[in-house]
Amino acid sequence: MLDRAARALGLRTDPAIFFGAVGMTTLFVVCAIVFTGTVDAVFGAMSDWILVHLGWFYILGVTTFLAFLIWIALSRYGRVRLGPDDSRPDYSDPIWFCMLFAAGIGSILMFWGVAEPISHFAEPPLRDAEPESVQAAREAMGFTLYHFGLHTWTIFCLPGLAFAYFTHRKGLPFRVSSILYPFLGERIHGPIGRFIDTFAVLGTLFGVAVTIGLGTMQINSGLYNLFGVPESRLVQLILIASVTTLAVISVATGLDVGIKWLSTINIVLAVGLLIFVFLAGSSLYLIKGVVETTGVYLQWLVPLSFWNDTFGNTGWQGSWTVFYWAWTITWSPFVGIFVARISRGRTIKEFVLGVLAVPTAFSIVWFGVFGLSAFDIELNQGGDLVRAVVVEEDLPGALFAFLANYPAATLLSAVSILIVVVFFTTSSDSASLVVDMLCSGTPTSPTRQRVFWGITEGVVAATVLTAGGVGGLEALQQTIIVFGLPFFVIAFFMMAGLVRALRGEPESAFVRSRRRRRADEGAAASGEDPG
Repeated sequence: MLDRAARALGLRTDPAIFFGAVGMTTLFVVCAIVFTGTVDAVFGAMSDWILVHLGWFYILGVTTFLAFLIWIALSRYGRVRLGPDDSRPDYSDPIWFCMLFAAGIGSILMFWGVAEPISHFAEPPLRDAEPESVQAAREAMGFTLYHFGLHTWTIFCLPGLAFAYFTHRKGLPFRVSSILYPFLGERIHGPIGRFIDTFAVLGTLFGVAVTIGLGTMQINSGLYNLFGVPESRLVQLILIASVTTLAVISVATGLDVGIKWLSTINIVLAVGLLIFVFLAGSSLYLIKGVVETTGVYLQWLVPLSFWNDTFGNTGWQGSWTVFYWAWTITWSPFVGIFVARISRGRTIKEFVLGVLAVPTAFSIVWFGVFGLSAFDIELNQGGDLVRAVVVEEDLPGALFAFLANYPAATLLSAVSILIVVVFFTTSSDSASLVVDMLCSGTPTSPTRQRVFWGITEGVVAATVLTAGGVGGLEALQQTIIVFGLPFFVIAFFMMAGLVRALRGEPESAFVRSRRRRRADEGAAASGEDPG
């Protein structure tokens, strides 16, 4: 029956995955509207239990993933190419970086660039520093970069590497089930594989919907500051519809047109805003601060990688770090498959170091400039950011309250809104492409399928954001914490599966060259002719 329905609609997809995901998404949306209180209670209780009892598991797990990626990149497996041995990258390094960054956390940096540093500055997480002090500023930068540095990109990099290896090198479909092939074998094409892929579609939709919700609130806050547009659910609903329309247009044009060029343009605009804030502020202070912040990050990296708030038990970590990791893991199939899609031809070493190092370096500079500038405004220029962001709890308006302290504040705010809109658009259209790939198993499919998923993402975000109960965004946050746990468990199987598969690589991939080099070195040492 599902096959007949797919043929009637002209779909080129796996009917069980497609209609299963559509049915479960529809059920969730209907329940969120009709049984708001029950949905809030169920997902609220489940997410609270996860945050309290499994926070340590998330903290230790992400650190384990990071150690594994560093090991595999520097090991002999680092030479293995993600594709045939003679393949080369499809995109240049600059274009590759722009695409993976815009689809990853570009929109999140815009939202949290000022909001997170100033939040921790006002309320130090470790409770060991005077609020709004120099020590509080150092602590704020340490935690902020921990949240948006190597650990966040680790959560994207691990599934991205697994997807790239099993799809480009082993020829398996672009599906989450493919990365479990070493354990499931051909059963990835059966009911077990389809269930895993259906669940991955749901997690991706909900994870992206959180970002859409955050972006919508930030755009609404910017429009309020510029034009007095009220911050209301109706306005946010209109904004979601508008940006979803842009995302649908972008995804319809394909990866090499809409997504590629939007990503590139937006990175240029974001870097332009970064440079303006740097030049218009205390440039020498920021140069020194970014260098010092790098040291602060490196100093705090290992302790925070294992910190579980054991002695304080304040609950802070569940609201911040554990939530971040749970949220990010729901993004991992989306970003992982997208990064894998654009990374064919790179070696494992190039892939891991590129995905981890370059975005982390950019995040250090980004938060260094915006975070330190916010501290400078608050400490030395009589600013009022703590009151606006923390006391009044206006996180979406943090960036615009910050920009009000600079020349041409109105123009800067308008440009920032544009950047958020485009980041919002690239995240949505990239997710539409990936969700369609999860259902079809191929990077090429009818445009109408990608358009359908683009519209669905907007509907999910709009429905939950405008729902009643505990509040749409909070309800969605609770939901993704629950959906993120199975993906987190699967990540451990990713590591084991990768190692098992790489051990079966033909000798020509790396061992033969290593043996030949050792033989040549031995011959040279003995005075023999290497030839």
